Amino acid sequence: MAETDPAPSLARPAPSAIPRGRMALLFTVMLTTAAGNTAMQSVMPSIGTELGVADVWISLAYSWSALLWVICAPLWAERSDRRGRKAMMALGLLGFIVSFTLCGVMLWLGLNGFLGATAALLAFAAARSLYGGFGSAAPPAVQAYVASRTPRAQRTQALSLIASSFGLGTVIGPALAPLMVLPVIGLTGPFLIFSAIGVIALVLLRLRLPDDEPQFPARGTTAAYAGGANATNADPDPDRDGEAQEVEPLGSTRKLRWFEPRLRPWIVCGLLGGHAQAMVLGIAGFLVLDRLGLRATPAEGTGPIGLVLMAGALATLLAQWGIIPRFDLGPRAATLLGIATAALGTVLLGVAQDLHLIALSFALASLGFGLFRPGSTAGTSLAVTREEQGQASGITASVAGASYIYAPALGVWTYNHSDWIGFGLIAGLCLTVFVYGWVALQPDSELTRERR
Repeated sequence: MAETDPAPSLARPAPSAIPRGRMALLFTVMLTTAAGNTAMQSVMPSIGTELGVADVWISLAYSWSALLWVICAPLWAERSDRRGRKAMMALGLLGFIVSFTLCGVMLWLGLNGFLGATAALLAFAAARSLYGGFGSAAPPAVQAYVASRTPRAQRTQALSLIASSFGLGTVIGPALAPLMVLPVIGLTGPFLIFSAIGVIALVLLRLRLPDDEPQFPARGTTAAYAGGANATNADPDPDRDGEAQEVEPLGSTRKLRWFEPRLRPWIVCGLLGGHAQAMVLGIAGFLVLDRLGLRATPAEGTGPIGLVLMAGALATLLAQWGIIPRFDLGPRAATLLGIATAALGTVLLGVAQDLHLIALSFALASLGFGLFRPGSTAGTSLAVTREEQGQASGITASVAGASYIYAPALGVWTYNHSDWIGFGLIAGLCLTVFVYGWVALQPDSELTRERR
């Protein structure tokens, strides 16, 4: 019977072990950071042009933050096993708030002549590193919280719901960014306003999400209860979490490595496909300025760039809320279909010359990546045991961060030298993922049959 089990849907709403109110809070945490970051992406090309900074340096300003994200995300994921997921979510939100506030202030000083362009960009990169170092605590904590409290049959659905918060955030961010360019604060408005929104999200998280200890620790050595290491105990304190606490024997779960056999295919696909997605995002804003002839008036580019990013975000939501549940796609199917669609959208984006075709092509590429990302994330989660979910979430966050260390700058650099080299490299990465994934990724029926 196991051979005929259907592949799991990645986004269909289903009953969850997590109450809806808590899922809404987790969704809000991810939504806030996603919206803030895409709002930033919609104004940074214009800010860079106003400062007179070369495009590639704007992209490289994110690199140090991305490197810190790769290093710190697994550490925060492991720490969440001891301190609880809520504490790490709060730390991540605090990192987002402080980073965005300082980024906005430094760029405002540069735009208004109080700092030179180089000094402003270096200060921005330093402030952005706070997001990589501390903001990286939130996503793995959210993923681990959901994965460890959701039955296996529903896990991909719950993880995709959380992933779709990024899609919704990337709709809201570009849509609101032009409205946040206000007198006095100017192009830095989205930074400061989303910092304030982050404060509201942090207060709600602190007040509404109960304090927790992980239900299924990622590392057995962190779980020592008075009832015995082998006991499965109900949590007697409903205010703390109200859910059963399941504990592994001490030292029973070894440390996960990125490229161990169970994870290797999903990690390779996630890295290569993530690099392709990061390059597309890095190029998109500058592409709009160039092909619409807005380099001389960069402030006017905020609206068209936001429109293009919003079209891509809506396509991402269509993938995660529409296509995946409608066709009951499993992790492998979503990954392969998504990366093939992204390749097609990238090729069309390379030849697009007007705003309509640019937005349509970017939306098609985003539709593909909107299928690809939840597929690879769910595949990584299902490839390991429940007790390893904390570590798996840290690895997933690191893979996502690794894609942004140099890929956006590489994309912009190749695009500035030749459109065809830039977009050809992205399409080549997508096709490599498709061929490798076709051979190496586990069938969806195997992933659902593996139970722990």
